[in-house]
Amino acid sequence: MTTLGLGWRRDLRHACLMRFTEHEMTVALTGAAKVILAAQRKDVRRGRVDIDEVWDEMDRHDRFQILDRLGDQILPVLVALPDIQVAPGTRPSYADREVGEVVAGLVGAGPGKLRRAVIIKARTALVQSALSFLPPRSDPDALTAPDGL
Repeated sequence: MTTLGLGWRRDLRHACLMRFTEHEMTVALTGAAKVILAAQRKDVRRGRVDIDEVWDEMDRHDRFQILDRLGDQILPVLVALPDIQVAPGTRPSYADREVGEVVAGLVGAGPGKLRRAVIIKARTALVQSALSFLPPRSDPDALTAPDGL
């Protein structure tokens, strides 16, 4: 058993400390963007159109604008969340309190008391929504390479 600094141990085979990959952050951000877009579009809310169809019909610039605005709110929180152990096949989960504390630290004391409370609640819900779209963690020991490699 070797310690690799920051409390990481080399023999952790069934759980690893949570650090989000670029793919996981992209999936989380895209999922949150679709939730926001679905809330804004009446035809999606009423079930006339599927959100994936709306997303696919949008041009790249429109998608970029939504992702850019949400990325400023979600990505700093995802990066600042504490490391947790995630067993293979499960998704990471954080309590609203944990996410709220991180959001409060990033928001700072700038806005008024009521506005700050609303921002913290809304951003916490947004980050929790993004976290719900994360794919399950795969087992690094079970990964195999194709025969052609």
